[in-house]
Amino acid sequence: MSLLPVFKFIRLVVKFYITDTIKTQQPYLVELSFVPRNRADMLFQGKIYITLDGNYAVQKAVLTLDEAVNLNFLRNMEATLSFEKAEDGRYRLSNSTLDMEFALSKNGSGLYGRRVTDINDYLINQPRPDSTYQGPKLEQKNLKIADSDAAWDQLRPIPLDNLEADIYKNIDTLQRIPSFRRTMDIATLLLAGYKSFDKFEIGPVNTFYSFNPVEGFRLRVGGRTTPNLSKRFYMETYAAYGFRDQKWKYFLSGTYSFNNESVYHFPLHYMRVSYQKDTKIPGQELQFVQEDNFLLSFKRGDNNRWLYNETYKVEYIKEFENHFSYQLGFSRWQQQAAGVLAFQRQTAEGIENIPYINNSEASLELRYAPNEKFYQGKLYRIPIINKYPIFTLRYAAGIKGLFNGDHEYHHLSGAISKRSYLSQFGYVDWMVDGGYIFGKEIPFALLSLPRANQTYAYQLNSYNMMNFMEFVSDKYVNLNIQYYMNGFLFNKIPLFRKLKWREVFSFKALYGGLSDKNNPNINGNNLLFPTNNQGQSISYVIGNTPYMEASAGVANIFKLLRVDAVRRLNYLDLPNSPKWGVRFRVKFDF
Repeated sequence: MSLLPVFKFIRLVVKFYITDTIKTQQPYLVELSFVPRNRADMLFQGKIYITLDGNYAVQKAVLTLDEAVNLNFLRNMEATLSFEKAEDGRYRLSNSTLDMEFALSKNGSGLYGRRVTDINDYLINQPRPDSTYQGPKLEQKNLKIADSDAAWDQLRPIPLDNLEADIYKNIDTLQRIPSFRRTMDIATLLLAGYKSFDKFEIGPVNTFYSFNPVEGFRLRVGGRTTPNLSKRFYMETYAAYGFRDQKWKYFLSGTYSFNNESVYHFPLHYMRVSYQKDTKIPGQELQFVQEDNFLLSFKRGDNNRWLYNETYKVEYIKEFENHFSYQLGFSRWQQQAAGVLAFQRQTAEGIENIPYINNSEASLELRYAPNEKFYQGKLYRIPIINKYPIFTLRYAAGIKGLFNGDHEYHHLSGAISKRSYLSQFGYVDWMVDGGYIFGKEIPFALLSLPRANQTYAYQLNSYNMMNFMEFVSDKYVNLNIQYYMNGFLFNKIPLFRKLKWREVFSFKALYGGLSDKNNPNINGNNLLFPTNNQGQSISYVIGNTPYMEASAGVANIFKLLRVDAVRRLNYLDLPNSPKWGVRFRVKFDF
């Protein structure tokens, strides 16, 4: 494969030139300097030193970032890589040093960190036995190889200087300072939403107060235990009260960890039993977001069709070192219409009201996320998106007659998601998922109701211009594309470059259908679709053309705000279908 097109592309975005020839050491070196053609592009600048001994190998590299690069909170960074020639004539990394300085502002106080890695004693052309690569990645005995400072000093190839030796003592002292602990408590409350009391945490605070048309003002308080109480057993609970419907809502769960690790710590292995009695908008399964979040209380259009749910659930999750996992589950739940929503069936005598929908469901979910990594905390873990795809396959079966279950069906679904990097052009997050529901006379509340969004917040995995319960299907395919350009265009515009704004684009499409046996307009035994005040159906079946919407937005406003102009591209003739919308998303960007 020719590298000429690659070099031509590099010349378009980077300027490089020879700045020196070093003859004070053997072998001689050529100093090659390089800088981005646009200072704000997310590219390195620096120097590389190339040997003139016939190998033309890189002996050393010094990489830095221009202060104009479109990055947040990073004031300065420098990476130094050193390579040494081994016995086989190849150059291998021997030392790397990374210095970084973080700060909230350009001139204020900041945080400085350094990481030094020294690599030696390479073994070349000596195959290792298969047993080297078997067993767990980490054994506890490896952590106790040295129990004294003197033993560690013998193991380190490079001794610590005085400043490095004092780090452990300084960190321990810092954690005992009341003002520092108070600052960390406030930061945890604002960022994580929980207030810690050692063995128990109260939160999340953004759910303490919310409102909706069915419950009116809703007050909620809850919390969870921490590993300081038990590493094997966890509890989580909340209680909420709606002042309009005058009903209490509850949640209680108990989780047992089989590997004596946190239920958030890789690899997961636990069983959870839970009970919940609460409200829900049909079709809404928001990941990482509480529906009673105060900011999600503000919604456009009609939002008066809800469900009262009473759910018993048992889950077993097993995760393996290779990032394959499976989840077994069983749930029994009862759904009751709330607000103006009604469960109705057309009979020969007229309209029959159905008080409840009872359902019993068993499920199996398989997930494979190769090379997945996390930000790991005591009571959370956040996936770090990388270039590797994530595969999910799920099967669920409704069991009629078990615990008064009313319906029998089989729901098979799968999803693939991936991030694709486009060098300085940014990156693309895309996801494709689809499913098929086998069964007949399944009520609309158990069919596929796409994740619609009637709030003013931009939701990544929802259709932001679709109304709740607008489409119903038993077979569907979703496409979701999010394109982040990281300021590639705005960096060429002086004002936008100074503001460090970034472009973001999205496209979403949904294709689906509904079989005659599940369509109440054809099969009279089905529950009728929900209607408006004039008795007209508000739920529809997608035709031969998929539903589509797109958006263009500006991200990194004040380093945390994203604003999108969203356009619904079709099905504009349906009642109350919006054409344009402006949505907001709050997220700390780096």
